[in-house]
Amino acid sequence: MAVDFTSPYTERTPRIVQAGKLHRAAGRRKAGRFLVEGENAVDAAVSTGAATDVFVTEQAYQRFGDIVQVAGHLDVYVHAITDKAAKALSDTVHSTGIFAVCTSVLWSVDKALRGRPRLVSVPVQTSEPGNAGTMIRVSDAVGADSVIFAGEVVDPLGGKVVRASAGSLFHIPVARDTSVTGTIKRVKAKGLT
Repeated sequence: MAVDFTSPYTERTPRIVQAGKLHRAAGRRKAGRFLVEGENAVDAAVSTGAATDVFVTEQAYQRFGDIVQVAGHLDVYVHAITDKAAKALSDTVHSTGIFAVCTSVLWSVDKALRGRPRLVSVPVQTSEPGNAGTMIRVSDAVGADSVIFAGEVVDPLGGKVVRASAGSLFHIPVARDTSVTGTIKRVKAKGLT
């Protein structure tokens, strides 16, 4: 799939402005979507069907053309963007130039505990985004059935969490419950220690 870079979206294009609002938790809740950046996250979002739109700079297209090709074959909208638009979408110092807007991938706790789970990761009161993403990534790596964040925790769909999960957010069920005791009761009811 060839991307037309003759008139790319700028930082003022309404679609870029709307995507930029997904940096805030309130914007994510209102839209029911979240924004991911970088090769691993965008690749996982596209391949699992969570991505609705992909934004790519010309330079990033040269590096990540295979991801863009797959997105096009899966009927994901692909948009050329300027470097300034990439800066507006990025929450990192150095942008990779590839982004995806995704539908929410959070599960309900009951759905995350469905069936006969053998290993469930239950991080409690996780307030650091990097730690939350690492918990998701490690849980995925060790073969956990799901991750349930318990208590007042960082938003699992925040940019730093998604980056730290290195794409694992799209591979393992992730849920959130503000009640620590409620979460523990539900996990114990499933016969887990």
